[in-house]
Amino acid sequence: MYKLDLPVDYKEASAIERRRNVEEQRKSRIFNARVRTIGIDPQALEQQALDKKEQEEYEHRRHQAFAADAVRNDLIAQLLEQRQEQDIRELNKAENDFRALHQQPENRREWDLCDPDGLKKDKPARVCDDDPRCGISSIQKFDGEDLNSKARNKFQQEQLREWQTQQMNEREQAKRNQDMADRLYELKMRELDQRAMELQDAEEQCRRAINHATKDFNAALDRDRKEKEALSRQQQLDDNATEIANHIYGDILTENPSVAQSAFGPHRVIPDRWKGMSPAQVEAVRKQQDLQRMEKDRLKQEEELKDKEWERQQVANARAALLLEREMARKKQEMDRQMADENRRLSQEQKAHKDYLYKEVYTNPPTAAYFMQFNTTTR
Repeated sequence: MYKLDLPVDYKEASAIERRRNVEEQRKSRIFNARVRTIGIDPQALEQQALDKKEQEEYEHRRHQAFAADAVRNDLIAQLLEQRQEQDIRELNKAENDFRALHQQPENRREWDLCDPDGLKKDKPARVCDDDPRCGISSIQKFDGEDLNSKARNKFQQEQLREWQTQQMNEREQAKRNQDMADRLYELKMRELDQRAMELQDAEEQCRRAINHATKDFNAALDRDRKEKEALSRQQQLDDNATEIANHIYGDILTENPSVAQSAFGPHRVIPDRWKGMSPAQVEAVRKQQDLQRMEKDRLKQEEELKDKEWERQQVANARAALLLEREMARKKQEMDRQMADENRRLSQEQKAHKDYLYKEVYTNPPTAAYFMQFNTTTR
């Protein structure tokens, strides 16, 4: 048997009440965002209260000024409204006087509609089907109420049959046109493929020609370099032989022109010994000038050939770059088309996945009661 009349433990009850009060105080501190984050600043609160009071007084004075201004504007508006009403009354009076003087009922265009004797003067609304007075807006003859309805129905049936035959012919002609367009498109695609192959072959031939021309140009440069080196060696040997001969056969005491040579260089002479240039020297100078002129002409021709070769290579490179650019444009179009197809497929998959989520998975959305069960205690 259960014992219900147990004595109350006041000590335990007071402890429970104390813990409950502590819990309520803790909740008030924890769930108060202002106290929890920044604490309490009495001076700041007093300053805020003072600023708020000053702001309220300023707003009160501002509202009073606006109210006085509004009263003044209302008085001005009333005066303007009275003046406008007076002007409207005068305009209405003048308009009524003008109508009574110049706009009599007999002078109106629609007087035939308002004439009390109009029915007596008017003709019948419809005499026959071909009455010219029965127009579109007369509302005296409707479709199907004419006297020759049988002939009209027969004509309409024949017209429908003619239209159907014409539509069938147009549909067949459109089909034939579509077949012709498809065949032309296929022929055009074959032609484009053949042209692409021809362009590729031309590009290969152009590349081989560029390589061959580069090889020939390098060989020509190598031959030119070897010729220049041989000429330089031969000239050096000739200079050495000439110098040796001058030392062997030179005669200072005679009037040999070589005696007038200065020790400071072969291009300088001793004035008191020099007798002028000998015919051999003059001829040597002329020969040297001729050689220099020929060398200059040869270098000029080589430069022109080199410029022509560079121009030809530039034209070939430009043509190859144009072909490569066209190929890249075609590849880009193909990639754009593939990317569009891929995006379309991904969009369909995403839409199907979203429909599956919202129709199959998320069938029980949470309510407000679900979110109200959180943050109810401090523990």
